[in-house]
Amino acid sequence: MNRTKGDEEEYWNSSKFKAFTFDDEDDELSQLKESKRAVNSLRDFVDDDDDDDLERVSWSGEPVGSISWSIRETAGNSGSTHEGREQLKSRNSFSSYAQLPKPTSTYSLSSFFRGRTRPGSFQSLSDALSDTPAKSYAPELGRPKGEYRDYSNDWSPSDTVRRLRKGKVCSLERFRSLQDKLQLLEEAVSMHDGNVITAVLIFLKRTLSKEILFRELEVRQVALRHLIHFLKEIGDQKLLLDLFRFLDRTEELALSHYREHLNIQDPDKRKEFLKTCVGLPFSAEDSAHIQDHYTLLERQIIIEANDRHLESAGQTEIFRKHPRKASILNMPLVTTLFYSCFYHYTEAEGTFSSPVNLKKTFKIPDKQYVLTALAARAKLRAWNDVDALFTTKNWLGYTKKRAPIGFHRVVEILHKNNAPVQILQEYVNLVEDVDTKLNLATKFKCHDVVIDQIRWKN
Repeated sequence: MNRTKGDEEEYWNSSKFKAFTFDDEDDELSQLKESKRAVNSLRDFVDDDDDDDLERVSWSGEPVGSISWSIRETAGNSGSTHEGREQLKSRNSFSSYAQLPKPTSTYSLSSFFRGRTRPGSFQSLSDALSDTPAKSYAPELGRPKGEYRDYSNDWSPSDTVRRLRKGKVCSLERFRSLQDKLQLLEEAVSMHDGNVITAVLIFLKRTLSKEILFRELEVRQVALRHLIHFLKEIGDQKLLLDLFRFLDRTEELALSHYREHLNIQDPDKRKEFLKTCVGLPFSAEDSAHIQDHYTLLERQIIIEANDRHLESAGQTEIFRKHPRKASILNMPLVTTLFYSCFYHYTEAEGTFSSPVNLKKTFKIPDKQYVLTALAARAKLRAWNDVDALFTTKNWLGYTKKRAPIGFHRVVEILHKNNAPVQILQEYVNLVEDVDTKLNLATKFKCHDVVIDQIRWKN
């Protein structure tokens, strides 16, 4: 049966069956769109007066704002906070909230409105909630009061000391009376912990007057020693001097006063301060040291002023060839002697910068003087001065070489300053011990001449 094109189109369009199409949207997608349009159209049928009848529920079906919903939200947020802390860095703020899984909906659209359920077809909201298995959550409890005891003021002195020893935080301000403070100090001393004793002493130093503190510590020697050490460490010289005056410790008072010169940088002011220390009640040995210190600084000031003038004038050969690298002020006695042997070796004994004058004034031993002078003159390669340093004359006029430090030390110092081989051979031969002489000769490569002399003597 042949049909025209128009008849075929009318046939297919009027049939109760639909022709197959290749469209992407299937029947389920169409139904979802229709459901969406139906839900949006409900707003037109619901009056504004019925908004109060609406009941908002969560995904689990619980009414929003109820007690069970609040407990679930509190527990869910507290649990998800710890687990999702690391995920907050890479996700946005909306993904950090803990969400309960959305169950498959078994309710009709009318079940979301109070009193409008469809009889016989679907469960009501209350029936569905009663049948839904839900996990029970308990509200987060507060900390016990015992944990807040760390920050309270009900600790006894013994408990406070024990907590200080463990490094825990505790306040000492509650101990206001003198009796409580002394009891706290006694507990700290009985604990035999220096850090705890020092901490309590700092508190007493801040809250007690000097007179009361010194009076109580005078009968507590352990705490007193800790306080003296603490004041020395922090440099509180004023309070330390007051403490020594109260205790009538004159020698320690003088030593503490003398120690203050270290804080004075100006040489003239330091010299004047040392002059005031000379008359303090030191021991006999300490008094001699204080006097030598003052005399040495006084001479250093004179030598420094004179040498600075000579160096700036440029008329002295030794300062032109070997400019000074540092000031002589506040240097030790041995350094001053080396400086004098280096720049003022040939000066007369009556000058302050003369090495011989320094030796006699400060009673420098012969060994120390020879060792220092040898190092200074060998550094300048003044071999004649080195030879004269060890040459002595007897009462008959005969000369002989003698070294208080031993000629083996002389050879080592000369080699260190690159002395010629002839000089080394001369002083190696002066070594008395044969084995030491051979070892030095082999070490410094002058053994041929030394061995020949040993054979000639034998």
